[in-house]
Amino acid sequence: MADLVVIDVGGTSIKHGVMHEGHLTAEGSVPTPATLPEYYSALSAIVADAKKNWQPVGVGISSPGAVNKKTGVIEGASAVKYIHNFPIIPELAERFGLPVSIENDANCAALAELASGAAQGSQNMLFLVIGTGIGGSVIVNGEVIHGRHLFGGEFGYMMMNDTDILSRVGSPVHLGERYTDHKDDGQVYSGKDVLNLAEQGDSLAKAETEIFYKALATAIYNLSYAFDPDKVILGGGVSQADFLIPHVKEHIQKILDHVRIAPFMPDIALAHYRSQANLIGAATDFWTEHADLRDDHEIN
Repeated sequence: MADLVVIDVGGTSIKHGVMHEGHLTAEGSVPTPATLPEYYSALSAIVADAKKNWQPVGVGISSPGAVNKKTGVIEGASAVKYIHNFPIIPELAERFGLPVSIENDANCAALAELASGAAQGSQNMLFLVIGTGIGGSVIVNGEVIHGRHLFGGEFGYMMMNDTDILSRVGSPVHLGERYTDHKDDGQVYSGKDVLNLAEQGDSLAKAETEIFYKALATAIYNLSYAFDPDKVILGGGVSQADFLIPHVKEHIQKILDHVRIAPFMPDIALAHYRSQANLIGAATDFWTEHADLRDDHEIN
């Protein structure tokens, strides 16, 4: 299999590696630069260094923002402000002397799960990233659905009631903030703290986590009965908690008992990949665009 440089751009660091014979190797990380010229230099150095030991045929990049595949522009906004709203893909391709693909980071993570992770063997899946807000990806027939406005997978905008969106009531960050405000004991609690306290029997934590679990369950129920996917994959830091899915399913069951005509429980699984997800997904995205440059279609 041809070698491929893969890069994952984040707000504080840029991870990178080489896909060689279907395996991720030569991993590293550099701080995210403060300016566009420094960004070009950092990425060019990563590619140049990879060329010393490998023979890459291209560069696959996972990036924040709404990536417009047709124009080569990263639309929207992100913590890396200088990468937006100009044709960055052809600019990078010229600097690297190699073909370049860029895909949104949540979409990359979803593609990794589809290729060789928790959704392997599926054709249709929903991927929810549970973090500061709720983002994710919609995969139909093995392809990312970007949407007319590149908002495919922005599940956090869904209204949960008259005033709250999912990113507020279904986010562990806001869970921690609510508990901290109500506890009012001078300490600052994270969402993870509150979830663990609830498991230990803390009554206030249990009340707040019920809001959290109910919001996620309602969203997953609604999405499942709108898209009817093969799998619903949950990612983000909180997804590592082994009690997440049982609690979410408990609340979905309450909805099913109430609706009655709804005949199935969604197939929910935790994401398989953690820190490598975006790099692996960037490779999947590149080979989808440049299948002619590779020898086979297996990524491990």
